[in-house]
Amino acid sequence: TLRKPISQSSMADWASKNLNMHTQGIFRRRISISNMLSWNGGSIKKPMLITSNRTIKKEACEMFKLVQSYMGDRQTRMDRNHVALVTVTKCWSMQGLRDELYVQLIRQTTDNTCYRSLAWGWELMAISLAFFSPSPKFQSYLEGYIYRHLDSDENIAQRIKELVDLKNKKNSKSRKKRKQNTEEEGLPISTYAKYCYRKLQKVAVTGGKKGLRKPTVEEIVHARNAIVTPSLFGSSLEEIMLRQQDMYPGNKLPWVQTQLSQQVLALGGEQTEGIFRIPGDIDEVNALKLQVDQWRIPSSLSDPNIPASLLKLWYRELEEPVIPQQFYTECISNYENPDAAVAVVQLLPELNRLVLCYLIHFLQIFAQPSNVGRTKMDVNNLAMVMAPNCLRCQSDDPRVIFENTRKEMSFLRMLIVHLDTGFIKGLV
Repeated sequence: TLRKPISQSSMADWASKNLNMHTQGIFRRRISISNMLSWNGGSIKKPMLITSNRTIKKEACEMFKLVQSYMGDRQTRMDRNHVALVTVTKCWSMQGLRDELYVQLIRQTTDNTCYRSLAWGWELMAISLAFFSPSPKFQSYLEGYIYRHLDSDENIAQRIKELVDLKNKKNSKSRKKRKQNTEEEGLPISTYAKYCYRKLQKVAVTGGKKGLRKPTVEEIVHARNAIVTPSLFGSSLEEIMLRQQDMYPGNKLPWVQTQLSQQVLALGGEQTEGIFRIPGDIDEVNALKLQVDQWRIPSSLSDPNIPASLLKLWYRELEEPVIPQQFYTECISNYENPDAAVAVVQLLPELNRLVLCYLIHFLQIFAQPSNVGRTKMDVNNLAMVMAPNCLRCQSDDPRVIFENTRKEMSFLRMLIVHLDTGFIKGLV
């Protein structure tokens, strides 16, 4: 569901309080807010946002040049992947630069008369959202900006034409002009905007890339490709099954689910102490995620906690949880009744039912007494670590969340103990 964005007047008010007002000319006249948030072909001498941090002040001006280089508005010897990598790494390492980058991208994608430059600006925003979120106070501003571009393709084309005509009148003499590119190159802006809107919602919750390893070129390329080819992570079950139709047409279950589950078992996960509770090395999990998104499982894996952590992440990041939201109330109402809990499973859509039954069958292997003795993960522990990945409480009230967490765990425990999943054996 799309939230109503904050109004233009609210944004202007925000800008008046947070923008680092620039000046121009020999009389140092202040530039208006609208001009400060419109495409600029030159460099900037100070950050867009007010800051007292000297490092941020310096880095912000250099970052503006990188943004221009990525968008094709400034010449550079680096290829665009490395420009994006340097830009993203700066912001990933220095939290104070993140809002600055998003404001710079808003500026450079506003009243931009070159469609290719405009598209590349939106592309850089999409890539950046794969690594870090804006600050909470700036999120609604960015969300509102993206929201207004969800169905804006005709308006953008018209606006570019108006701006080009206006500039041509002003520059009718033989002055050097910026190359005007009104032809649509690549994706429509609305495609970028829709991707960014969904990505912003997710990254605001998950917090972006974690771990100690800096971003890599491979991750940059992966983030760009995800705009057109959705990741196996964060998509809906239906989208994932549609994507695997060509490669695995006979599969009834998501390839990513079965492969990661089998890897955990192949590496002796059912005999590993703390499995699903002890996280795998985050950088190795990130590296495996990139491989899995390319339909590959490396043969070099040795720690079952790596695929186990990624499997949990896959369930957690599904666009809609394995147990859809409309069944949530029924689940937490029947957390003490085995028959009623099992009955809820039978009501689920067929794909969700199969995916959930596969998960429960998988967990039942770990719940066997012979394995519990080694893993120290009994049915209660398994339910505790897996319930948040299957059910999502929508309330913001801490008391409701706390109370429902207990019920979610109990519901999943009922399924592990009582659900007959014999039919799932051998299913892929």
